[in-house]
Amino acid sequence: MLAVASAAQFLAVLDLIAVTIAFPAIGEDFAPAPASALSWVLNGYTVVLAALLIPAGRLADEAGRRRCFLAGMALFGLASAVCGLVPTLPLLIAARVVQGAAAAVLIPTSLSLALPAFPARERATAVGVWTAVSAVAASSGPVIGGLLAASDWRLIFLINVPVVLLAVGAGVRLLPRSVRGPRQALDLPGTVLVLVCVGALVTAFAQAPEWGYTAPGTLAVLAAGALAGVLGVRHVRRAARPVVDPALFRAPGFTAAASGLLGYFVAYGVMMLAASLLFTDVWHYSVRTAGLALAPWPLTVLVVSAVSGRIVAVLGGRGTAVAGALCFVTAALWWLALAGDGGAGAGYAVRFLPGLIFAGFGAGLYQPVMFAAAGALPASRLSLGSGVLMVSRQAGTALGVAVLVAVMGGQQHPGLGALRGGWVIAAVASMGAVAAALALGRDSGRAAAGGRRAARGAQQAVHEDGAA
Repeated sequence: MLAVASAAQFLAVLDLIAVTIAFPAIGEDFAPAPASALSWVLNGYTVVLAALLIPAGRLADEAGRRRCFLAGMALFGLASAVCGLVPTLPLLIAARVVQGAAAAVLIPTSLSLALPAFPARERATAVGVWTAVSAVAASSGPVIGGLLAASDWRLIFLINVPVVLLAVGAGVRLLPRSVRGPRQALDLPGTVLVLVCVGALVTAFAQAPEWGYTAPGTLAVLAAGALAGVLGVRHVRRAARPVVDPALFRAPGFTAAASGLLGYFVAYGVMMLAASLLFTDVWHYSVRTAGLALAPWPLTVLVVSAVSGRIVAVLGGRGTAVAGALCFVTAALWWLALAGDGGAGAGYAVRFLPGLIFAGFGAGLYQPVMFAAAGALPASRLSLGSGVLMVSRQAGTALGVAVLVAVMGGQQHPGLGALRGGWVIAAVASMGAVAAALALGRDSGRAAAGGRRAARGAQQAVHEDGAA
């Protein structure tokens, strides 16, 4: 079950990353396509994925996670085949939008299908494996995309089809039939507000580097997203059956996990892009060498995530998350202090490699604990809660990239000073993740204290009833 769920996560993340490397080849095939149109081959997937995660999670909880997972996987494979065969750029963008919608169903349902299969003490390990697969997909995306695009960029999409067929076949045999939730009327106003809020904010972050940070279009989209967010919060507090149940955020540690993942992925977005730019624009590595230079980060995540359950057993969830966030802070500060113009050759091993290893430890320790917070939710809200946490991931990454580009002043080839400014921001965002990890512990403590008080109250009531 975990393998099937991880396969879905791998495909969804891979198709988010691998397509970037194929932009030049896609542009040549559809010349003379403007860069603004080509950007929607990536952003159409990203924006739709982020916007639909919450509604898709709610749908899966009510319609059945197994059914939605298999349907999403089949739709993802079909859209991938269309992406690989389309004759025009508009059709490619449309197919990418459908692919993003399918991924929005796959990602939250994959985690919510896997978590209940494990006892509570093993869930951090399960999420660690799921996180490690995501890290492998993210790190191998440029390599796989580059190798396939060297032959034909369409293979990036067509290679998904046999993997989807295998995953669907295995899913039909292995995935448990989930009990459908009670049928409820669709909260149409709430769903629209969530779509507009998340979609507009992610669009503004993703397009701001191209449109301009103070351009009327950017400000208008940002304002629309903010207004939809305010109206959405007001709506879910008043609606009888809202698309996002406010009770989610009263679950132990869930609010801390959502805010912590947002801060963590802001730092992640800044650090990953800044590292890539440092290698290619400051140290003048080739694209292939830069990819190899980044490899220790995901490799460390892979190793640490596999043993994260044992680490949680020793340090506890709160201690593990705090240690992971502090590792991320250390990575940002290391690069801020030591990364310099003379980093080629042996300088890489001293100036940058330790930071990559710290970042890998941070990701491997922090993400499993925070994503495992979804496992504390009632079974009827697992997919919805997973979707909310995934929105934190998508929005945080988009915001981190946008912030770094803003710090660079929109320059395509930044100087070292701009990258150092990005690492300062990454360190601050990582400190926010530390604060969220500490809050996670307080939430759990309050929940445990409440449970002990309830138990004592019940015991006292039994004694009083017996005395009477």
